[in-house]
Amino acid sequence: MSEYIIAIDQGTTSSRAIIFDRSGSIISVGQKEHEQIMPQAGWVEHDALEIWRNVQEVIGIALGRADLTRHDISAIGITNQRETAVVWNRKTGKPVYNAIVWQDTRTQDIVDRLAADGGTDRFKDIVGLPLATYFSGTKVAWILENVEGAREAADAGDLLFGTTDSWVIWNLTGGSEHGVHVTDVTNASRTLFMDLQTLEWRDDILEAFGVPRSMLPEIKSSSEVYGTAEDSSLLRETPIAGILGDQQAATFGQAAFTAGESKNTYGTGCFLIFNTGEEIIHSKNGLLTTVGYKLGDGPTHYALEGSIAVTGSLIQWLRDQLGIISDAPEVEQLADSVPDNGGVYIVPAFSGLYAPYWRPDARGAIVGLTRYANKGHLSRAALEAVAYQTRDVLDAVNADAGVDLTELKVDGGMVANDMLMQFQADILGVPVVRPVVAETTALGAAYAAGLAVGFWSGLDDLSANWQEDRRWEPELDSAEQERLLRQWRKAVTKSMDWVDEDVR
Repeated sequence: MSEYIIAIDQGTTSSRAIIFDRSGSIISVGQKEHEQIMPQAGWVEHDALEIWRNVQEVIGIALGRADLTRHDISAIGITNQRETAVVWNRKTGKPVYNAIVWQDTRTQDIVDRLAADGGTDRFKDIVGLPLATYFSGTKVAWILENVEGAREAADAGDLLFGTTDSWVIWNLTGGSEHGVHVTDVTNASRTLFMDLQTLEWRDDILEAFGVPRSMLPEIKSSSEVYGTAEDSSLLRETPIAGILGDQQAATFGQAAFTAGESKNTYGTGCFLIFNTGEEIIHSKNGLLTTVGYKLGDGPTHYALEGSIAVTGSLIQWLRDQLGIISDAPEVEQLADSVPDNGGVYIVPAFSGLYAPYWRPDARGAIVGLTRYANKGHLSRAALEAVAYQTRDVLDAVNADAGVDLTELKVDGGMVANDMLMQFQADILGVPVVRPVVAETTALGAAYAAGLAVGFWSGLDDLSANWQEDRRWEPELDSAEQERLLRQWRKAVTKSMDWVDEDVR
């Protein structure tokens, strides 16, 4: 009997394949970064063909490192960067344009045009989302309006659209010959096109965006068999049985299955999800309403989400654009070289401000600089910015939910940073808890796939796998906490009202 599940985690900066055993422990990992293409300010793209090549390679790396073959794998789970849009020709299998990444802001004009009739909340009661450049709907509209020949090919039924889960699965199941074109409810809920109640595409919204329905994937649950890997794959004949957008996958991997449970993932961006159970709650405080998960024919579980665009990518910016650090771990060493932030605050509004502000006119700001400030203070301010943004989101969650969270489960690459985790607990005023398996995004996708094929018998099995690794208790006195928050919120206001008609 096959004893393992493989999860493909197609993320913003890299693609990974991770093999898990029945206890949810990691057996092996294959990982490869892909290029971040930035043609001009505000534009962020990926080469979808490079992503597909990397996915194939990391599958081989993970299998090789574990000395396993396809016969040892029970199922494949997929998780992905959710709002990144790929448009490709169904006959040739070639993208008509680079994938437009969720951080990209080029579609603001499309947002403004759609918002002219009803404001940015025009479709929010239906889809749970405001009109914003963040979501994939405006990105596919931009491709159809700006790429030569795309509109005609779409109208002829030759083009397909999907987030990167759809792109990977279509290729993995045979591509232009017999590829399966699907997505799951969590990814579909991030397009601006899906009705949260019916879990179906809305023709009236598609018409408003000018997107033919023929381009869209079939919406499936998060846990069922969608197809099998094609013969040329190292995983040939292995069922693909789970799909979850990355943040929903991390929530599932944290075993936050019931209403009132939550998690915060520290990756390229930062995403706090609060499970609202089978109830759709529309936020009054700048949060998104989204699908949490749906297992086969079971009920749909919903969530509130606070989305922060720039956290881990801020550290990447210090490394790649400024050259302050040579690798990510160095930021903690530099931050630890100073006793405090020296009065420096970084507001990383590189793609505008997301939750809870939703200010596309904002841009990044470094404030409080004096001659005293050095790269240690900048490093510390960068880490602290992650924690401050999470506090802003948590305040919104508490206001919407009506009940304050008593602790925060955390995961993602940045939770290895002890200084950040301690400051996060300090600025939230609640304990921060890290699980033994911090790679909860891939684990959640593995869980969804394993449930579909009977590898795990139910949610109780998964809950039993969760184990606490470390807990950080708040140590900061309330007066200092309030002073720091007051300064942070003042800094946030300095980033606003930057973009106008002749500034992008």
